[in-house]
Amino acid sequence: MSSPLATVKKFVADLLLWQCFVVGLAASAGAGAVLDGTRKDVATAVGTVVALIAGSRIAKKPRIKAFLSRPGTLWFLFLFNGGTAVAMYFTMDGVKGVLAAAMMGLVSLGAAGGLVAGRRKKAEAEAEVGAVVSGRV
Repeated sequence: MSSPLATVKKFVADLLLWQCFVVGLAASAGAGAVLDGTRKDVATAVGTVVALIAGSRIAKKPRIKAFLSRPGTLWFLFLFNGGTAVAMYFTMDGVKGVLAAAMMGLVSLGAAGGLVAGRRKKAEAEAEVGAVVSGRV
């Protein structure tokens, strides 16, 4: 059992991590409404980096990692992001549209990789159990 001080420290650290993630997303998405020119570009870039770093740290937490590795979640991410990538490619003009579609496509391919890896693990585990049951091991 952990001490109350350790529990409070963990809660505060998690809260700050989530706040950094949300602030980074807000800065990357909303900088154009508030700023102009170079300051807008810098705020967007910094917000994106902060959100990516905080999001990757959040994704490593056991409960989030377990949720993200579930087949249902992976199928949703694969289909939703793939569909969004196609829609972005056809509805957005120029380099921004192609780049946005490519990034969403990468997320979709990452989810597909997770589905394939999960299926492969399941097949290996079933083969191992079958070998043990038949006495080949």
